[in-house]
Amino acid sequence: MSTLPATDTRQDMRLVPAALACWLAALAGLLLGWGTAVAVGLTSAVVAGLLLWRARGRPRVLGAAAALLVLGLVAAGPVAWRIRDAQRDDLRTVADRGLPAVLRVVVTERPKPVRSAGYADQQAGARSVVLAADVRTASVDGRPVPSTGRVLLLAPVAQWAALLPGQDVTATGVLMPPRGSDLTVAVLSVRGPPGEPGPAPWWQRAAAGLRAGLHDLCQDLPDEPAGLLPGLVLGDTSALSPRVEQEFVTAGLAHLTAVSGGNLAVACGAVLLLLRLLRLGPRLSAVAAGACLAGFLMLVGPEPSVLRAGVMAAVALLALMLGRRGSALPALAFAVGLLVVADPAMATHFGFALSVFATAGLVLLAPRWATALIRRGVPPGFAEGLAIPLAAFLVTAPVLAGMAGSVSLVSVLANVLAAPVVAPATVLGVLATVVGPWWPGAGTVLVHLADPEARWLITVARHGARTPGAVVAWPGGWTGGLLAAAVLAVLVLAARHRRVRLVLAVLVVGALLVFVPVRVLAPAWPPRNWAMVECDVGQGDAVVLATAEPGRAVVVDTGPEPGPVDECLHRLAVDRIPLLVLSHLHADHIGGLASVFEGRTVGAIAVGPGRAPEWAWRQVAAEATRQAVPLVELNPGERLAWPGLALDVLGPRYVPARSPGHQDGTTINNSSVVLRAETPAGRVLLTGDVELAAQADLLADVGNLKAEVLKVPHHGSRYSLPSFLAAVAPRVALVSVGAGNTYGHPSKSTMDSLVALGALVTRTDMDGDTAVVTGTAIVRRGEPRGPPRR
Repeated sequence: MSTLPATDTRQDMRLVPAALACWLAALAGLLLGWGTAVAVGLTSAVVAGLLLWRARGRPRVLGAAAALLVLGLVAAGPVAWRIRDAQRDDLRTVADRGLPAVLRVVVTERPKPVRSAGYADQQAGARSVVLAADVRTASVDGRPVPSTGRVLLLAPVAQWAALLPGQDVTATGVLMPPRGSDLTVAVLSVRGPPGEPGPAPWWQRAAAGLRAGLHDLCQDLPDEPAGLLPGLVLGDTSALSPRVEQEFVTAGLAHLTAVSGGNLAVACGAVLLLLRLLRLGPRLSAVAAGACLAGFLMLVGPEPSVLRAGVMAAVALLALMLGRRGSALPALAFAVGLLVVADPAMATHFGFALSVFATAGLVLLAPRWATALIRRGVPPGFAEGLAIPLAAFLVTAPVLAGMAGSVSLVSVLANVLAAPVVAPATVLGVLATVVGPWWPGAGTVLVHLADPEARWLITVARHGARTPGAVVAWPGGWTGGLLAAAVLAVLVLAARHRRVRLVLAVLVVGALLVFVPVRVLAPAWPPRNWAMVECDVGQGDAVVLATAEPGRAVVVDTGPEPGPVDECLHRLAVDRIPLLVLSHLHADHIGGLASVFEGRTVGAIAVGPGRAPEWAWRQVAAEATRQAVPLVELNPGERLAWPGLALDVLGPRYVPARSPGHQDGTTINNSSVVLRAETPAGRVLLTGDVELAAQADLLADVGNLKAEVLKVPHHGSRYSLPSFLAAVAPRVALVSVGAGNTYGHPSKSTMDSLVALGALVTRTDMDGDTAVVTGTAIVRRGEPRGPPRR
């Protein structure tokens, strides 16, 4: 939770031009070459010299010019030189050759897991970690290469996740060129474990123990709050589910899981408040808050936003110790200048920019807006609660728009609803982290006290993400960011005039009157009389078959991860599932299993004869036991029926041996349950991921495969027999495929075969959820999920 500065909204601006000039010089140097940093820095110094010559007794101008002169020269000298060293590093020059290398490095940041959705026999989760490190020695293709640059290590999670900042390790792998515009000189794709790891500093070991202790305490909570609480307190999202993470992004709450000034303000503010209540002096209070600040920084790690907030807080505490009334804006400008000089790579870091802009908005805009609202009769608490998220949204929207290619329209409301519980959750989480190792019982109580707050935040994010039109697509990159800034600038300037404000208010009310009834009161989705929906769950499958009873449907497969299938069922208003069929046990078909049960009753889980891969079978059996639903097996020849829906089990015709040994992906795909559904829209053939052998078995053993609707096998892969597709002769062919997938799905040859048969082909990566209605008409939701997260 953030608090507004004092009611006096005047701020000392003298350091602001110098900080901006230094930031701009570093940014230009990283993006355009080190010579640009020299040019920007020298230009700033020349401007500062002219201001000093013409100031003539104006102290504020003299102070601003002196700061600009100093930081301009620093930007043209040390900052530009560091950028030059990185851009000319010998390791960078050989990185694009893909050569083997052995590096001795010092880890500088905690390993960050790289999550990926499940596919085939690969379980969803983190399989790799990314580590930033500084090179000590390097050998490329057996030859020494002089380098002292910064590298990124892409390494196996099991062997590298436990490393801590400050450890020396030897990394062996293949070099790749860096992608970002920062000081990184190379990326090393690591093979094998870390070699000869040195000891980590004692404070890093202590911090790691405290973080692990919080995770252990959170194990008593349900999965989603247990993963969120360490993120709120420490910025540690390693246990946060991908679904919750995406919902926080959509609702504009992602900043809550990225430790920033808000966390420091809460932690240090609680210490200051406690000591002031005990009537201790300002100097002693500042020293205690400074100790809290140092401990918190060591606990969470050197993230850019944390360092920015830490430097700013240290300046403010120093002013408190000296008995001077500090100013937030000079502290922010000092923090920006100091951190960019210390690490020029900060200049291109989105998290750093978001943190600086949000703080500037809280300092410059929020107090004025809160005061204006109070003058109009709004109670002070409500005025600040509205002004803070609105100011933060306004100043960060351009950065977020350029970074994400979208704008969240529910961000302000979501942050207003979230604000009351952020501070209690943070304080309780910090106390649990510190107390837990010494008094586990008290730590457990504190974590359980923070559980309702975490659940409330998840509820706000989930409902915000589900709001129709919650996110508006926007051009990405620098163009999108500058366009968003221009639009906001025009709106802010226009809103200063009373008549323009009135026109804008009329336009907003008119838009609400037009679009809200259309999107909410009379939504276009789901279509009336839908018989089947192919859900857009990314690179995976999930099909919903309607019965004649509203809200009751059979589900076949659940996609690669929790969340998307739940959202699809929520949009369809399905709350009763008499049967949940898993065609086979590959991860992209069972990954969303748990989320199907959220708010719904499920009669049974049905599977085919396959039991591979073993981890997937154990996961399905465990979920069935946890939900107390029967787990049944389907076999060819069986028929199941409900009002308005009947299912015939056609396959698998070939049953693999149930052995604990490894089965390849093709064998598992060919053991898919194949169903033919009788629906009001005609016959629907659901094929799972059957490939050539299984399709040939169906052609040989089933007399009539003809169906009006075909769920195309295996995401439209090239392993489809033209004779099989011709035997089905579908009028509609639905392809469930993820945007930007790396598997080549769907295959052009398969798509061409379907088109040649006269089928109407739809793809979830382009059309979003796709419904078949009575009469075999197609309705596309038209809101695909977009490319997979990486």
